Amino acid sequence: MADHRGFLKVRERELPPNRPVEVRLRDWKDVHAHLEEGQPFLKEQAGRCMDCGVPFCHNGCPLGNLIPEWNDLVWRGQWSDAIERLHATNNFPEFTGRICPAPCESSCVLGINQPPVTIKNIEVSIIDEAFARGLVTPQVPQRLTGHTVAVVGSGPAGLAAAQQLTRAGHTVAVYERDDAIGGLLRYGVPDFKLEKVHIDRRLAQMEAEGTRFRPGVEIGRDLSWEQLQARYDAIVIATGATVPRELAVPGKDLDGVMFAMDFLHPANAAAAGKPVAGQVTAEGKHVVIIGGGDTGSDCLGTALRQGAASVTTLAIGKRPPTERPPHQPWPTDPILFEVSSSHEEGGERAYLASTVAFEPDATGTRVASLRLATTHYLEDGRRVPTPGTERELPVDLVLIAMGFTGPETQTAVAQLGLELTPRGAFARTDDYATAVPGVFVAGDAGRGQSLVVWAIAEGRAAAAAVDTYLSGATELPSPVEASTLALRP
Repeated sequence: MADHRGFLKVRERELPPNRPVEVRLRDWKDVHAHLEEGQPFLKEQAGRCMDCGVPFCHNGCPLGNLIPEWNDLVWRGQWSDAIERLHATNNFPEFTGRICPAPCESSCVLGINQPPVTIKNIEVSIIDEAFARGLVTPQVPQRLTGHTVAVVGSGPAGLAAAQQLTRAGHTVAVYERDDAIGGLLRYGVPDFKLEKVHIDRRLAQMEAEGTRFRPGVEIGRDLSWEQLQARYDAIVIATGATVPRELAVPGKDLDGVMFAMDFLHPANAAAAGKPVAGQVTAEGKHVVIIGGGDTGSDCLGTALRQGAASVTTLAIGKRPPTERPPHQPWPTDPILFEVSSSHEEGGERAYLASTVAFEPDATGTRVASLRLATTHYLEDGRRVPTPGTERELPVDLVLIAMGFTGPETQTAVAQLGLELTPRGAFARTDDYATAVPGVFVAGDAGRGQSLVVWAIAEGRAAAAAVDTYLSGATELPSPVEASTLALRP
């Protein structure tokens, strides 16, 4: 423990301020100004860590990050050791430190009666400082095993599995159907939350280690699953959960009603300077976002930067409390009312808003208004519109951001005979193996829509399972899974 009185002397959380709203809305750059060495409150915040006898932050992190250890090292200014301990459990802290909701902070012991340690910000400060100091270098395997592995999908789960397997000495190729590697990190998360330089410099490290990347190849169409199986000794399916949850109400097929990712993908491509034909933007439009989660927040920030006339976010449920409710006690990850950086920038939020129908304009082809009603909770927990409360909201563009139901499975099931779970994900065993020998599943493709930290944890664990399958044993670490205490009820 670095400062045994740190949490007594510094009782408040302190984070670097975001860039001014009127400035950041004019560009796509990161809204945050992350802490750097020399800023006194970085050391002070790291010194608040209590070095608990039982560090529940480990319990809250699916990766089992060694949080008290690198907090101590940051307090001492030992950056080389800090990044070594951080990388011991997390391949990509530059991703988790920016877009993970930080369940570790919800389970911080200090959070029982004080604001928790600023774990997420300290984490991203470590990796940014490490890159700046040249401490992130390729880890080239000492020998090659002669085994080959195909990783399908280049999101955080696929990249984590690929890096681990490459370092174990296997020859790994990552296949991605988009024109650039990164999955939803590349085209789903806007630059104001994750600038793509953070992806590119990590990919450069992976290429130097020996990982091969194959963008622009869709497995199942450009290259069949059978062909892939014939070429490689093992396959890791890490395609994510990309099938959007539909809103089955009248008018859902009208022009101007679209899924969030159909809006965000071209927006991110355009922000990267790529030509996008037929892009739908929010410029000058009255926008309604259905869904109050992270994807809805990303749509909000994007629409505001595109010059929307107005943006309203609708959530079907009640507004969450601002403080931890009794039925979600420490160290669980509570559902609380959150104000993201996008919410700071503008727009309105409405709760208990049930969408009843989309109404067309005079042509009958384009959405002109949205009919909604106040949500009523039934005794069995179902949420339904309350009769007699309907009202109309004028709208030019509706973005459905209600989450995802599972992975795209048609070609893999048809060509490999893979089985599915009742919820539509790929069926697998506890060691991430499917019923087809040599085929493994990692991340959201197997567990359903989840967090980036779970994707990396599953990618690492699946890599250990694949290494065992190919070599008979493994020295790759498999993350210690968090107990159900750390999960949201």
